[in-house]
Amino acid sequence: MTRLSVNINKVATLRNARGGNVPNVTDVAIMCEQYGAEGITVHPRPDERHIRYSDVYELKKIVTTEFNIEGYPNKKFIDLVLEILPEQVTLVPDLPDVLTSNAGWNTIKNKSFLCEIISELKNAGIRTSLFIDPDTKYIEHAALTGTDRVELYTEFYAQNYSNCREKAINKYIKAAEKIAELKLGLNAGHDLDLDNLKYFNKKITNLKEVSIGHALISDSLYYGLHNTIQMYLYRLK
Repeated sequence: MTRLSVNINKVATLRNARGGNVPNVTDVAIMCEQYGAEGITVHPRPDERHIRYSDVYELKKIVTTEFNIEGYPNKKFIDLVLEILPEQVTLVPDLPDVLTSNAGWNTIKNKSFLCEIISELKNAGIRTSLFIDPDTKYIEHAALTGTDRVELYTEFYAQNYSNCREKAINKYIKAAEKIAELKLGLNAGHDLDLDNLKYFNKKITNLKEVSIGHALISDSLYYGLHNTIQMYLYRLK
């Protein structure tokens, strides 16, 4: 069964909008795990507009499932993850001012940079994943960096699912086949939701993990957090 990691950035966004500590990020993380989530994901950005670096230290104390930290590998981020030592670090090519992740790594252009970062993380015993578009040439070069996994950027699939899901999934099937051929682990994330997740999971047979935040936290406003996590887990069976 594909593992579900809940990205709790949006919980922090809501908290930061008012100040104080409501909703409490660590309490929500504990509840997500109690309700069946198999991982907690956070993406601290330099401006700390949602998850703060202090949150990451607090979450390290209480997360009992897989802790996945996403981010652009500047020095501050690398120093953080080397101190926290999460189970997984997902490297994304986000510039500081982007609203949300909107592209995968160009692993050809950034190969030497990524090799150096990934070597440092792996020496610390941290599993690494690279955020990648479903493009086989970038996947091939990702394998040369030493990464353990790639996370397929699924916005194209999500945007085109309702028009023609067979066409939308096609490039991801080819990407997944290449990933399996290269003996890399496969994660996925971005705009996966209750409508499109089951089909994606069915067609991508080597999928290990999905990281879902915006849709899941939004759905929890309608269905409650417990029900929502169970609904996502059901689609991953």
